[in-house]
Amino acid sequence: MKVGIIYSNKLKNYDFGLGHPFRGDRFESFMSYFNTTLSKSGKFEVFLNEEPASDKDLELWHTKDYIKAMQTASAEGVSNLLRYMSGDNVNPTTRQFPEGVEPAARVIVKNSMLACELVQEGKYEKAVSIGGGLHHAKPSYGEGFCVYNDVVVSVKHALRKYALERILILDTDAHAGNGTCQAFYSDPKVLFVDIHQKYIYPGTGYEDEVGEGKGKGYTVNVPLPPYASDEAYKFVFNELIFPLVEEFNPQLVIRNGGSDPHPSDEITQLGLTLDGFRYIGKSVREIAKICDGKEVDLMCSGYKPQVLSRAWSALISGLAGVDIGLEEPFPLRTEKTQMLGEVKNVVKKVKRSLKPYWGRF
Repeated sequence: MKVGIIYSNKLKNYDFGLGHPFRGDRFESFMSYFNTTLSKSGKFEVFLNEEPASDKDLELWHTKDYIKAMQTASAEGVSNLLRYMSGDNVNPTTRQFPEGVEPAARVIVKNSMLACELVQEGKYEKAVSIGGGLHHAKPSYGEGFCVYNDVVVSVKHALRKYALERILILDTDAHAGNGTCQAFYSDPKVLFVDIHQKYIYPGTGYEDEVGEGKGKGYTVNVPLPPYASDEAYKFVFNELIFPLVEEFNPQLVIRNGGSDPHPSDEITQLGLTLDGFRYIGKSVREIAKICDGKEVDLMCSGYKPQVLSRAWSALISGLAGVDIGLEEPFPLRTEKTQMLGEVKNVVKKVKRSLKPYWGRF
């Protein structure tokens, strides 16, 4: 069965303007790279969608007031803009919310919802929503380049439409997924595992943040030190993620995150190489065997254009089991990997926090 690549020509409008780290040309650049590399394998099918998410869809997570404010800000501007979003969600030159971002954000949400539907209904075993993974957006506040949280909306949609009881969200973005974490912090139907860099934006996601109420133990934060290498990620998967997932036994796997853990990224300081990205994709493919291969991938992040398409392709190639030649575009940083010792200490803390809730620890 082919892997679906869910795409829209409207994604280019998810662009915060000249001088902003998040530009809309990333999506066309990736598709151009995809067409000259991955598509040649014959294992992929591009599924085009131009339909936006409705207000009803967005209200699975966002407030009506916030949705209305985003529509108004995008069309004509609002006087109290920063009541609804942080300064990093505006054009750095005009200090306004860019006109095309809100409609494009709706399409991203719809794409991620469709990815879940197409997988659940057997059209594809796995589906990749290009542009998905806007994990910082909260019910009534946009931040971190995220307007609407497609991760949360698509998961809530899948839980409701297909009466699912167990969904795994694996967030491998370099930044903690604070919006997604908030949404499912007390929900035992969602195991939220978040691997990210410690002490950077948004300043959340510590080892002892494990959920609350009935969801205690179902939030797993793995804050990595700067320069954490491929070996660090492999250690985290082997010691934490594989055992947890086996015990949780998910019915659907959703991974989000792009290229920002790469050492050349200009916003973060992690050390995941292209081989490491491929390892993540391969590991997610292995995890998804628990649920008959059902997996949805969401990817949009990354702030070094020269590496973004390659890292996304590495993730997808590992997920699909396709071999393509990928060369690092820059010399890799040469910091020693003594950080592995610190990563082992992080994992030890996480296991200690989770021990009351999981038999494997």
